[in-house]
Amino acid sequence: MPDARVTNTITGRDAFLRVLADEGVVKMFGNPGTTELPIMHALSSAPEMGYVLALQEAVVIAMADGYARASNKLVSCNVHVAPGLGNAIGSIYTSMMSGTPMIVTAGQQEQGHGLTEPLLYAPLVPIATPVVKWATEVSRIEDLPRILRRAAKIATTAPTGPVFISLPGDILNNEAAIDMGEVTRVDTAVRPSDAALEQLARRLLAAKKPVILAGHEIATSDAFAEATALAETLGAPVLQQTVAWGAHFPSEHPCYLGALNRDQKYVRRVLSDYDLMFCVGADVLKMSVWSETEPLPETTAVAMVGLRDWEMGKNFPAEIALRADVKETLKALVPLLKKLGGAQLAERAKSSLAEIAPRNWSAQRAARKAKLTAPASETPLQAEWVMMRMTDKLPKDAILVEEGLTSTATLMNYFPFRDRNSFFGNVSGGIGWGIAAAVGVQIAEPKRRVVAVIGDGSAMYSITALWTAANQKLPVIFVIANNEGYQILKNRLKLFHGNDTPIGMDFNDPPMNVAKIAEGFGVTAERVDTAAGFDAAFDKALARTNGPTLIEVMVKKS
Repeated sequence: MPDARVTNTITGRDAFLRVLADEGVVKMFGNPGTTELPIMHALSSAPEMGYVLALQEAVVIAMADGYARASNKLVSCNVHVAPGLGNAIGSIYTSMMSGTPMIVTAGQQEQGHGLTEPLLYAPLVPIATPVVKWATEVSRIEDLPRILRRAAKIATTAPTGPVFISLPGDILNNEAAIDMGEVTRVDTAVRPSDAALEQLARRLLAAKKPVILAGHEIATSDAFAEATALAETLGAPVLQQTVAWGAHFPSEHPCYLGALNRDQKYVRRVLSDYDLMFCVGADVLKMSVWSETEPLPETTAVAMVGLRDWEMGKNFPAEIALRADVKETLKALVPLLKKLGGAQLAERAKSSLAEIAPRNWSAQRAARKAKLTAPASETPLQAEWVMMRMTDKLPKDAILVEEGLTSTATLMNYFPFRDRNSFFGNVSGGIGWGIAAAVGVQIAEPKRRVVAVIGDGSAMYSITALWTAANQKLPVIFVIANNEGYQILKNRLKLFHGNDTPIGMDFNDPPMNVAKIAEGFGVTAERVDTAAGFDAAFDKALARTNGPTLIEVMVKKS
C-alpha cells in the first residue's frame, strides 16, 4: 500500500533546502564547485536562504562557526568534494571543540561514477568522521529528508556539535515523491534529582574555601544571572576556565578574579588556596604543553555540573558530577543553599566578599591601568597599551573576537565581559579562525559593533575573509597586531630550548603590509605605529558603519 503521507514530487536539491529551512536554518555559508551546482541552482528559487560566499573552505566553516555561536542557531555549510572538505577539516575540528551546531555538506560525484576515480574524488565520510558527531552519505533520494532531520537533531542535542553529509550529484538532481518528515528537538534543560541537589548543596556548604570555575555552558545556557547569584550566595571567588574562549561570567562582578592560564605551576599555586573547586559548565583545567606539575592540588576536591559528561572525571576525579543543564541546576541550587545555610551562610558570604574586593578583576584592572604609561612618541607600540586603549574606546555593547596569542595576552585584564555574547575566542588553538569568525558574528549580531583583534600570523591563514566582510558591507573593525612573526613560537623556543635564533618564524624578509592586502579586498585600511595614529584610526573606524575597516598596528616583539 502506498504511504498516504507521500503526496509531493520534488527534486533532491529542492528537498534539501526545504528541510533545512524547516529546521530553522536561515544562513548557508559556502564555497561552491561543480558538484554543488545543483544546490546553487536551487538557491536561485530560495532567496530566503541567505547564502554567504567565502573564498576558501576553512574560511567558510569558521564564518559559520562564529555565526552559530553568536546567534545560537543551527547553521548550514557547503564545501566542495574531497579537497574542499580537506581544506575545511581544521575549522570543523575547532567547531567540534566549541560544540557548534552545524550541518556540513559536501557535493560528491554521482553514485557509480566514483568507481572510476574521477578528478577530485575520494570517500568523504571517512575523512569527516574524526571531527564530527555523525557522518553519512545519502544513497537514496527518499532518505534525504530523514538524514537531514537526524543530522539537525544530532547537531542541536547537547553536547552539540557539527555533523557531516555527503551529497552525491544524482541524489540532488533526481526527482521523487518524498516524505519530508518533521522537526525533532531533544530538551536537555534538565535539573538533577532533589537528592543530588541536596548532596551538592551540603558539600558546598561544608567547604571551608570553595572556588567556582566558570565555563562556557554558563554562556550557552544563558545563566549569567544564576551564576552570579551562586557566587554571591556562597561568597565564593570565581575563576574562568583555562581556555578563555567565551564570556563565561561578568568580569565587573565583585566575585570575579579573572581567568586561569595554562601554566600548570601557576594554576596549582592559585588553586592551592581552595579546598573545593566547583566546575560550572567548565572544561577542567585544559592545558597546552606538557608539564611534570599537575595543575590540581591534592588538597582541592572537585564537584561538577554540566551537560558534557565526557569532561567529568576525564583527567581529575570528581566527588560529585551531575549531568544537567547549568541554568536549571543553579535556579534550584541557590534557594536550597540559602535554606540550608541560613543566616550563618549569609554572614560568611558577606565577610568573604569583603575579603575578595581588593583583589577582584576590577581592582586588578585599575591597578594595572595605573602602572601603564602613555607611550608618547614610542614606536612600535606596546601591545598592552593597545589592548587597554582599544577597550576604553569600545561601545559598552561591543563584541570582541580575539585571536592574537602573544599580542592579546593582556586583553582579558582590560576588556569586561558584560553578557554572554560580548566575547568570542578560539577554543581549539588552530589559528586562522578569528578573522573569519568575526564576519559570522557580525552577521548574527547586526545591531552590535564587532571588533576582531587578530595577530598577523593568524590573519594570514584566512585573510580572504576580508572580501566577504566587504561584500556583505559589515561594519567589523579588524585590528591586526603586527609583530612580524610567530612570536609565541619564538618565545617558546627560547623558554624550552634556550635558543634565541629562530628559523622560519619571522615575516620581515620581505615585510608584510596587511593594510595594503586589505585594500586589495575592498576594505578601508591603514597602518599605524604611534599612539596618536592608533587613536585617530580607531575613532575613524568607530564612526564608519557602512563597511569594514582594518587597522594594522605595529607592536613590539615580546
